[in-house]
Amino acid sequence: MDIVCLDLEGVLVPEIWIAFAEATGIPEFRRTTRDEPNYDKLMRYRIDLLDKHGFKLDQIQEVISTIDPLIGAEDFLNRLREKTQVVIISDTFSQFSAPLMKKLKWPSIFCNTLEVASDGRITGYKMRCEQSKLTTVRALQSCGFDTIAAGDSYNDLQMIRASKAGFLFRSTEQIKKDNPDLAAFETYDDFYAAIVKSIG
Repeated sequence: MDIVCLDLEGVLVPEIWIAFAEATGIPEFRRTTRDEPNYDKLMRYRIDLLDKHGFKLDQIQEVISTIDPLIGAEDFLNRLREKTQVVIISDTFSQFSAPLMKKLKWPSIFCNTLEVASDGRITGYKMRCEQSKLTTVRALQSCGFDTIAAGDSYNDLQMIRASKAGFLFRSTEQIKKDNPDLAAFETYDDFYAAIVKSIG
């Protein structure tokens, strides 16, 4: 049995931190997993930046509430879910994901958790498990699933390569150049066709 494992940000919805950078006018928040392969280093950088500027969780959530799925993402996801099981595996956080999942008609998502102080300051984060995307794909495989994985960033590469089929979607030129063996797509129609072809 097949299951499709999709990254969230950059694949189905805009990058949350980029939206926050635009809303606050602070370009340093634009740094994402497309730029920094070390996720812990990236999150420590973000938390330090939030502290420096005095931002709290509710201010990020307010920005997230204004984010809509990428054009075509909802239709793509609906069509795909008619064909096979789909799960979103993301390094985002439960405190961020709910408004986005509502707009995508509540697909299943595995993500992480922020550590938040009583005053709303983000003080840290807790990963669901080590190497969360790869570990989740391996766990699904141990349950008898054949995984098909796709994403756009450095932190997606392990789950993509561990799967029976894997794709890049709207990735950076550098990531595509570094991984020339991975099929890369820019439109949902082409992406959908490639995934469907790999099912079965």
